Amino acid sequence: MNPEKELENKVKQTIKKYELCGKKEKVLVALSGGKDSTVVAYLLKKFGYEIEGIHLDLKIGRYSEECLNAVKVLCKELNIKLHVYDIKKEMGSGICYLRSAVQSRPDMRGKLKNCAICGVIKKWVFNREARKLKAGKIATGHNLDDEAQTFLMNIFKGSPKLSANTGPITRNLEYSFKGKFVPRIKPLFYVAENDIRDYSKKKKLPVVYEKCPCSLDSYRVQVREFLETISKRDKENIMKNFDRIYEKIRAVKDTRIEYCKSCGEPSRNRLCKKCELVKI
Repeated sequence: MNPEKELENKVKQTIKKYELCGKKEKVLVALSGGKDSTVVAYLLKKFGYEIEGIHLDLKIGRYSEECLNAVKVLCKELNIKLHVYDIKKEMGSGICYLRSAVQSRPDMRGKLKNCAICGVIKKWVFNREARKLKAGKIATGHNLDDEAQTFLMNIFKGSPKLSANTGPITRNLEYSFKGKFVPRIKPLFYVAENDIRDYSKKKKLPVVYEKCPCSLDSYRVQVREFLETISKRDKENIMKNFDRIYEKIRAVKDTRIEYCKSCGEPSRNRLCKKCELVKI
């Protein structure tokens, strides 16, 4: 079997095994302009799923312009509807200003890296917008390398319970937040990053391969560099071992369910993480 077919079959098996989505269910693909989310959209469309795209324009100068352009080209080629969330228009500032404002606060100084802040805002935006658009699922481009990184980061930080919801589909589906929480799916969960890169180039997909210029200080970058020294089989074994101990991790996870007193979105505390950061 050639590498392209092998990748496609692996994604098909993941969708089927974990029942990620149905053919008549609207899936909103979180498109960044990078290779992973681009391949997710391409494959879901190819497999006959009903998808639409959403892009969060972070306003990071030329980088964001190139990402938005790539996403527009992709959606035109795939003939899918694109929704663009302009962070400056909706939240008053680009991500760089928002991030700097958070990191300069006395209570946050030195505590949060760029990617952590951006990640919180992205999750908040995608969940709210997916609900508005009546999407049944949010599809992201997280791959095998991403998931291995996340699991190891949580282990290194002494917080394995943070991995309790990890998986090809959101693990906390029993807590539906009365319809306010839109489940996230990861069709590329078992696909290695290098295989995705090769596939996107082979298919000549419109992709921005440049890394986000704001991610240079991320702890994830350090873990990624470590994982680049081991084989794909070792990465797969990391996630297989995670699956073996998942039930023990799940037993100690925080199951509190609340709604943010500020924005009304699903939260584990009185204020959601996004509102804690940006004080909205």
